[in-house]
Amino acid sequence: MLTRRAKSTSLLLILLAGGIGILSSTQTWLTVGRADGGEALEVAGNAALPVLAPLSLTALALCAAIALVGPVMRRVFAAIAVAVGVLMFVLTARILLQHPLDAVSPALTKATGLAGDTALSAIIDGIAVTAWPWAALVGWILLVLGGGLALITAGRWRSGGRRYRTSPVPHDGPVDAVESWDDLSRGTDPTR
Repeated sequence: MLTRRAKSTSLLLILLAGGIGILSSTQTWLTVGRADGGEALEVAGNAALPVLAPLSLTALALCAAIALVGPVMRRVFAAIAVAVGVLMFVLTARILLQHPLDAVSPALTKATGLAGDTALSAIIDGIAVTAWPWAALVGWILLVLGGGLALITAGRWRSGGRRYRTSPVPHDGPVDAVESWDDLSRGTDPTR
């Protein structure tokens, strides 16, 4: 019972983290006030952090992979989930705490035509953070927790049921048409 809860909880946490990451990648993370009198510029998550959408999709893929593979690969994928969560936490926290110029410079260059740190710094009046990077940060914490839980409990999860076994089952007596179909379902060739 506890193992089943650990499996479903870890998969749910990883799934939630990937979903939050994907959703936040399309939302406004930063609003740039402009000193040149131009309209404030909204910077989406995928523009502020270009790896946001791909690594969020990676989290979703890891969730599916962890659910389907055996215990050894489950641990490998869980470790990858933890590593992705830690990396994304650090990158998101950097944007939240430092408001780096590189997070807004591509969008600002596209809007103004100016390039270079000096030119862009001169037209930035301030950078305001929305709630979406905070939501993404929570998502990365969930990813680390889910991956860590999977890493710790992966060896105790149940594997696929009998329907996925391919080892032949010996039988006694004559083989009829129904048993032949059953043999095919088990992965053996009844004509041999």
